[in-house]
Amino acid sequence: MRHFDLVIIGSGSGNSILDDRFADWDVAVVEKGIGPNDAYGGTCLNVGCIPTKMFVHTADVAAAPAGGAKLGVDLELRDVRWHDIRDRIFGRIDEISTGGRRYRAEGSPNVTLYEGVARFTGIKQLTVETATGPETITADRFVVAAGGRPAIPDIPGLDQVGYYTSDTVMRLDELPARMIIMGTGFVGAEFAHVFSALGVDVTMIGRSGRVLRAEDTDISERFTELAAARWDLRLNRKEISVERDGDLVRLHLEGPEGAEVVEAEALLIAIGRVPNSDLLNAAAGGLELTADGKIKADATQLTSVDGVWAMGDISSEHELKHVANHEMRVVQHNLLHPDEPIESDHRFVPHAVFSAPQIAAVGLTEQEAQQRGVSYVTSIQDYAGIAYGWAMEDKTGFAKLLADPDTGQLLGAHIIGPQAPTLLQPLIQAMQFGLDARTMARGQYWIHPGMPELVENALLNLPLK
Repeated sequence: MRHFDLVIIGSGSGNSILDDRFADWDVAVVEKGIGPNDAYGGTCLNVGCIPTKMFVHTADVAAAPAGGAKLGVDLELRDVRWHDIRDRIFGRIDEISTGGRRYRAEGSPNVTLYEGVARFTGIKQLTVETATGPETITADRFVVAAGGRPAIPDIPGLDQVGYYTSDTVMRLDELPARMIIMGTGFVGAEFAHVFSALGVDVTMIGRSGRVLRAEDTDISERFTELAAARWDLRLNRKEISVERDGDLVRLHLEGPEGAEVVEAEALLIAIGRVPNSDLLNAAAGGLELTADGKIKADATQLTSVDGVWAMGDISSEHELKHVANHEMRVVQHNLLHPDEPIESDHRFVPHAVFSAPQIAAVGLTEQEAQQRGVSYVTSIQDYAGIAYGWAMEDKTGFAKLLADPDTGQLLGAHIIGPQAPTLLQPLIQAMQFGLDARTMARGQYWIHPGMPELVENALLNLPLK
């Protein structure tokens, strides 16, 4: 049984912990990496944010001709070469993944790479099912950064029909004529945009009455309205069963008007993600879990076992790469400076949805402010009310801000429209560094006519005392 100074489980953000300061540590990196979708480098690189956004940009380009008519420019989309699109993206992604694995396996003399499914078999003891058989390792310190996986609903017949998840749908052999997307969260919304822009007829199924219901209600309602105009949107539905008939998948639903059936050549399950703590048998390692199955970690990312830290999707309520990277830096510091620990800062965590239109948000929604009894004022600025919005003829996008009426400190920011994530960034900065709305609006120049005037006007519209 080999003993290490440090074992890192997961090759995503956890892999980035190791720099020159760990050169004299004996380290093991464990990555299950045994299947076609378990490549080295984690979710974001291989099946998450990076390839999906490369597909989204391609979809934006494919959708652009349709928007030309309102500007007086008649354009048409001549062709979509799916194989070229797919292979361009994964030709880059797979090379990075393979290179990362090779570096850890061959270029890091103090690092031993274990590939195989791992399970805790005791406190600070891990058994890895490698290609040559099980190997048990121990260490003084562990970092659990094993991420999550797509959630699969319990629907009669689903196991028999064949379906896709976000892990597999980007490597389709051919574009289907039709696709059913089960789920109305950010994964479903992004893939609905991608595939519909590339010519696939999309049917989106949701159990609630809105798409992206976790967003501020004004944002969610606007997106739902736009989604219904673009896709076959079936809300307030319950999935009863699913079956295959030749090349078709038939999904039986119960809706407001009774039973109905939708069919397509492909079915994408996009109802959320679950942490991989069960696959790791975290309980056997003495790791306390939260009610939703995540590994419980404190503000320093330390778990219930001394010397074991957890970070990223397997422990964080924020399943976002930028959060995992932040937590990685905290864990890295605390490994190197155990007597001077620092804490993760999750006060102002932003997120974005790269669909069409784009959405970005940070801080409280209006509904959360009401539930918490927080005093606030709001303002809304439409893209249609700024000069660059006129240039784009955007009549649906807007920015919504929440602020403390007395201090002007921003409490929340929500944008739906072109370049929403970029426009949100200065608002994140203001919240992080305590810049009040008045000072932000009038204490600097705003380029005219630029899209950031959307933010400027939203700040000026706040009815502060």
